[in-house]
Amino acid sequence: MPMLLYLHGFNSSPQSKKALQTQHWFAANAPEIKFICPALPPFANSAMQMLKALVEAQLPEPVYLVGSSMGGFFATCLAEKYDLRAVLINPAVSPGRGLHSWLGENSNYMTGEKWTFTSQHIEEYLALDPREIKNKNNYRVLLQTGDEVLDYRDAQARYKGCDIVTEQQGDHSFINYHQHLTAIHQFLIAL
Repeated sequence: MPMLLYLHGFNSSPQSKKALQTQHWFAANAPEIKFICPALPPFANSAMQMLKALVEAQLPEPVYLVGSSMGGFFATCLAEKYDLRAVLINPAVSPGRGLHSWLGENSNYMTGEKWTFTSQHIEEYLALDPREIKNKNNYRVLLQTGDEVLDYRDAQARYKGCDIVTEQQGDHSFINYHQHLTAIHQFLIAL
């Protein structure tokens, strides 16, 4: 059975609005695809270890990726390593550059769980950062110019040559995401 691995954003959870919208859409419209949305830790090496184990347990069955914000960064790492198709929503590009404001103690937006971020954790993100996008046909990138957290132009540059949809205005949450779910499904399953 094919699997859709949905990767939520930094300091978010599987209960995020887009994760739940994706889960409900696939349950109703593509029940032959198993939906998985793990709770990602804010630490790059821990998150990637968990995600690689999930992907490797699924292969050779198809694995599809949808990643939002930091989840888009992790989806890119996985797509590059395993040659997988991925849809990225306002993805983080080279996120190690912008994580210094997280140094110290933090708590998860949705669960309240406390965690401490150190400079070593930033180094983990820097070390994982893919240097180039090898198979541009594997990506569909959804951007909104009104993203108040990430500069959409960074993603336009990183994923140049990929299938990029840039909508004017919007925000980091990607307004009207649910309207893209049919096209997301079609892109992921296309051969």
